[in-house]
Amino acid sequence: MHSPIGIFDSGVGGTSIWKEVVKMLPHESTLYLADSANAPYGEKSKEEILQLSIKNTELLLNRGCKIIIVACNTATTNAIDYLREHYPVPFIGIEPAIKPAALHTKTKKVGVLATKGTLSSSLFHNTSKLFAEGITVLEQEGKGLVELIEANKVYSTEMRELLTTFLNPMLDQQIDCLVLGCTHYPYLIPVLKEMLPDDITIIDSGEAVARQTKTILEKNGLLAPETNHLKHTLYTNKNVDILKSFVDGPNIEVSHLEF
Repeated sequence: MHSPIGIFDSGVGGTSIWKEVVKMLPHESTLYLADSANAPYGEKSKEEILQLSIKNTELLLNRGCKIIIVACNTATTNAIDYLREHYPVPFIGIEPAIKPAALHTKTKKVGVLATKGTLSSSLFHNTSKLFAEGITVLEQEGKGLVELIEANKVYSTEMRELLTTFLNPMLDQQIDCLVLGCTHYPYLIPVLKEMLPDDITIIDSGEAVARQTKTILEKNGLLAPETNHLKHTLYTNKNVDILKSFVDGPNIEVSHLEF
């Protein structure tokens, strides 16, 4: 099926998921929405997050998307149940990778860096309860991180200072896994690797999401043929140059769109 895979996020962060999808599904076209004008979602009310998710979903459906990846932890935890009930395409969600962290940890202490909207959601708490029995889960709201990533300040002094503030209490508690609970945060991995001891494993959801997308496409007979005319269209409602700086490769078109 030639229709594109739709992906939306509260900005450029979901391109970390987009890259994994493009790598795992090389014959699929994609349509990506970076809702940077409304970033971060993590600071908004559940109702606001739901309305933004509906807006993004309907735009992607109006442009013919056959499946939608909600490439935002906060939107997944607050809106995906509603989206699945009200729209006819499959939805893939993102949630913090508590399960692999719980299986991997030796100290039985896992850190989770996420937005307020994710940490306060019932889905996050249910996932933690289900998979992290006997594990201490240390939650840390990454307040300000999304804004710095959206401003292309990943390697700034301000970023390092914020991360130091967030990481030190978790390190003091002897975590050996750090779960990145926001799709923006994988862009911090080079900085985190510099700042964290070598024995701490950083875990994010990108590859698992791409794998799940492939599985659902196969199951529903929606895979594109190898002869598909490939096109990757990425839209932002803010700064085009910043979105361009996060993506590269052939068949890519990045442009501004009011939505």
